[in-house]
Amino acid sequence: MSTFVPADPFELVIFGATGDLAMRKLLPALYHRDRDDQFSDDSIIIGASRSELSRDVYIEQVHAALVEHANLDEIDEPTWQRFAARIHYCAVDITRDTTWASLSDVLATESARVRVFYLATMPSLFGDTALQIANAGLVTDNSRIVVEKPLGRDRSTASAINDKLLSVFDENQIYRIDHYLGKETVQNLSALRFANALFEPLWNRAHIDHVQITVAEKLGVGSRGSYYDKAGALRDMVQNHLLQLLCLVAMEPPSSQHHDDIRNEKLKVLKALKPITREDVKRKTARGQYAAGAIDNKVVNSFFDDLDDEEPSNTETFVAIKAEVENWRWSGTPFYLRTGKRLATKCSEIVVQFKPVAHNIYGADAGDLEANRLTIRLQPDEGVQLSIMSKQPGPGTLQLRPVPLNLSFSETFQLRYPDAYERLLMEVFRGNPGLFMRGDEVDAAWEWIDQIIASWEQTRMPAEAYSAGSWGPKNALVMLDRDGREWHNTRRID
Repeated sequence: MSTFVPADPFELVIFGATGDLAMRKLLPALYHRDRDDQFSDDSIIIGASRSELSRDVYIEQVHAALVEHANLDEIDEPTWQRFAARIHYCAVDITRDTTWASLSDVLATESARVRVFYLATMPSLFGDTALQIANAGLVTDNSRIVVEKPLGRDRSTASAINDKLLSVFDENQIYRIDHYLGKETVQNLSALRFANALFEPLWNRAHIDHVQITVAEKLGVGSRGSYYDKAGALRDMVQNHLLQLLCLVAMEPPSSQHHDDIRNEKLKVLKALKPITREDVKRKTARGQYAAGAIDNKVVNSFFDDLDDEEPSNTETFVAIKAEVENWRWSGTPFYLRTGKRLATKCSEIVVQFKPVAHNIYGADAGDLEANRLTIRLQPDEGVQLSIMSKQPGPGTLQLRPVPLNLSFSETFQLRYPDAYERLLMEVFRGNPGLFMRGDEVDAAWEWIDQIIASWEQTRMPAEAYSAGSWGPKNALVMLDRDGREWHNTRRID
């Protein structure tokens, strides 16, 4: 079992401390790490928000959030008392200079302690918040700033935000979070590839037919409708989550586990992505928008109805892309990316489809000979599954069938493994940026995404309607069918 290493004493300031991200993810994650004795007694957590609240009222809100979101049968009282004692609250309006004095009073005067500013706010406030932190004299040599995705809505806006961040903090002090990089199975992808002699010799165009990366959601846009209508699935999911997963699958072995060695290899993948131009955008991408349908036998609204807007929208809630990495390892091996809302089920998985055996020595009576497939399940039921062909037991004629070699994390390790935000927060406290995106990664990802957006606009490519509860628009199926392939969806081997 891995050991829990305590963090050095820290001061964590959460801007947007009364918002959904803080209450649903950050504070429960911090509670769990405190419960496992990873925080020193003098580490503190400061909630900062525009709301005029007393400390006691804010602590009551935190307790309610833990009851609802911490996935516990009950709150451990000694842990809660210790956790609550760490919490402070300051009413801070990011846009007003006069409200920062209360935050300065809570923070320690010594500069040796780790000081983390977590911006759980609208991305449009990231740059200005960094400038205000500097103006208030709160930046120390041991300060770090954490920003959530999406970082901008295109390359130019992302660059503007990064310029403001870099005017206050050094690159190694900026932690750009993509919570997928903190998931247990994503972390295990490195071990799967580089700690086993079995896979890496086969991890190339000669043995792999194609790769599929799927992030599917049952939910619609919910309360995020206003934001989502301006972003869409390409900006919201592909630019960060799916491209980061692609990088981890496709990158060359880094020379070490040092954070810059890993991020250098990821950057090479992003720079090797073949541009998708207006000439091929209709063949290599599919856009969709969910219509009314049924999920779990319940009728659900269309995207238009969820927006509750009078004007129709062409924003995509589904996108599929045929991505190609133009280098020696992957040339000719496509990576199919797919994400969407209101799909048939909730799942995130990477499917590595190997090529079939070179020659089938078995007759037709033995059954179909299926190529091996490696499935890495990110959620739910985290684990790794490898399908292999095997003879069915029995004294009769030889019959072959695919069977799974299955690693279920919950069954194998039988422990509660940390939520992604727990791991990522601890890496921030420790000063390890390896699980976070570097500025040049963000820039390279936006460069590729911007060209797709421009091609959509130039060709006036519409978002094709698909029924809620389906697997997306017809064009996504046609895209693979054109290549003689099909989506694996969530098909499992029994």
